[in-house]
Amino acid sequence: MDRSNRTSSMVEFILLGLSTHPRLEKTFFVLILLMYLVILLGNGVLILVTILDSRLHTPMYFFLGNLSFLDICYTTSSVPLVLDGFLTPRKTISFSACAVQMFLSFTMAGTECVLLSMMAFDRYVAICNPLRYTMVMSKAAYVPMAASSWAIGGAASVLR
Repeated sequence: MDRSNRTSSMVEFILLGLSTHPRLEKTFFVLILLMYLVILLGNGVLILVTILDSRLHTPMYFFLGNLSFLDICYTTSSVPLVLDGFLTPRKTISFSACAVQMFLSFTMAGTECVLLSMMAFDRYVAICNPLRYTMVMSKAAYVPMAASSWAIGGAASVLR
C-alpha cells in the first residue's frame, strides 16, 4: 500500500462576503466608500490643522496627529480590498496579500495600543504635575515616545 503525501500549497482564499445578497453590494460599496472618504477627510484635516496652527504644537496635538495618521493607515490597509470585492466578480485574495494585510492590521493595532498609553501618560503628567509638564513632556521626550510606539507596534506584529 503506497501512501504518498498529497498536500497542496495554499495559493488563495475565497472571500464569501455578501454573496447571498448580490443586489446589496452596490449599496454597501457606496456606503463604505463614503465612510472611507469621511475618515480620510476628517483625519487629513486634523493633521493639516495641527501642522499649520502654531498654537497646536503641543504634545497632546502631536499625539492626536499620530493617531489620525494611524487611523488613515489602518483603514487603508483593509477598506480598498473590501471595496474591490464589491465591484469585481473575482472574490479571492492571495495568501501573500492576506499575510501582508494581517501584518499591517497587527502592526496598526499594536501601535494604537501603545500610542493611546503614551497619550494617557501625557494627560496624567498634565493633570497631576502641571508645573513640571513642560519639563517632562519636552519635544525631546514626546517625539521618541511616538516613534517608539510605531516601532513597538511593528515589532509586536512580527512576533505574532
